[in-house]
Amino acid sequence: MSLLAIKTYPEKVLKKKALPVDEVNADIERLIDDMFETMYAAPGVGLAAPQVGVSKRVLVIDVNVKEEGDSHPPLALINPEIVSAEGEVDIEEGCLSLPGLTGMVRRAENVLVKGLDREGKPVQIEASGLLAIALQHEIDHLEGTLILDRISPLKRAFYKKKTAKKSLAS
Repeated sequence: MSLLAIKTYPEKVLKKKALPVDEVNADIERLIDDMFETMYAAPGVGLAAPQVGVSKRVLVIDVNVKEEGDSHPPLALINPEIVSAEGEVDIEEGCLSLPGLTGMVRRAENVLVKGLDREGKPVQIEASGLLAIALQHEIDHLEGTLILDRISPLKRAFYKKKTAKKSLAS
């Protein structure tokens, strides 16, 4: 396993819709292992493949990092999609690809997600709480959507301006 570089805004790969995985093979399994290692080292509760520069529909999540006593095992999903969503919750989110940014984001309270596990077998996950939030956040990454697109316009403009100044200074 190896640590991967986490891409940060405004890297183009973060705004592209990721491509579906056609075949779960050794390369995808290695990507999943490397993504878990990178996520834990960051530290974060979730990571999508575009965040490490790979435009594939793969994500990893481990909410136990934040919620002690939670019984959700670490999760790797390939080609995930939200089948249904209900309820609403506003939650403050951050993102490894948007360092220094947090903002209130409206998410579904409960979701049903289907996809493939790391062996390529179909799975369905019913989620609520932090797991539901993390699934929506990481699936957004696969669609090329960032929390930057979901926060208030004022906070978005401020972050973009701050990021532009940093890139001019470097």
